[in-house]
Amino acid sequence: MKINKKTYVKNIIKRLSLIYPNAKITLKFSSPFELVIATILAAQCTDKRVNIVTEKLFKKYKTPKDYIKTPLQEIEHDIKSTGFFRNKAKHIKELAIKIVNDYEDKVPDSIKELTQLPGVGRKTANVVISNCFYRNEGVIVDTHMIRIAQLLGLTYEKDAVKIEKELNELMEPKDYLYFSNLIIALGRNICIARRPKCEICPLNNICPSSRI
Repeated sequence: MKINKKTYVKNIIKRLSLIYPNAKITLKFSSPFELVIATILAAQCTDKRVNIVTEKLFKKYKTPKDYIKTPLQEIEHDIKSTGFFRNKAKHIKELAIKIVNDYEDKVPDSIKELTQLPGVGRKTANVVISNCFYRNEGVIVDTHMIRIAQLLGLTYEKDAVKIEKELNELMEPKDYLYFSNLIIALGRNICIARRPKCEICPLNNICPSSRI
């Protein structure tokens, strides 16, 4: 029997909100610029590790200009434990230059402009727009979202942009951020990639991929 995906999503949100009522971003930041940096560092790295690194990083580098005047090798050293540090450092330095030159030291507040910054894709743009500028323009599609949305049968797409578009159509914009945070929390705590805890998952009797 074909399910109504919009109703299905409402049920998912209702069930997950019972165990994660205060689901929210776990990266620590005090400005849009800090969140852009933290989100770039979080690629292939845990938020816990990123928060350890940025605790020192954000005290050392307070503005985009601080990254610009610092040798690339020094930035690499400061973020090394987040992994893929050379590529991340390169993007951070390049986006700092673009923010200073094109946006008067301020992070732009549109998806179009954000995604033109080095190292910033739609996921990072949606993270910043939702958490700093308080606009819900799209579901945050990270690795947790891609995997779990597929397991739940919400999408069979593999491309993140296509997945976002498909998921956006299944809920009201006001739910984009909360749904994203709920799925991310589920992915970190229960629906773990290599060892999913289906036996304690609140979605186990509606998830088509449940192992019980």
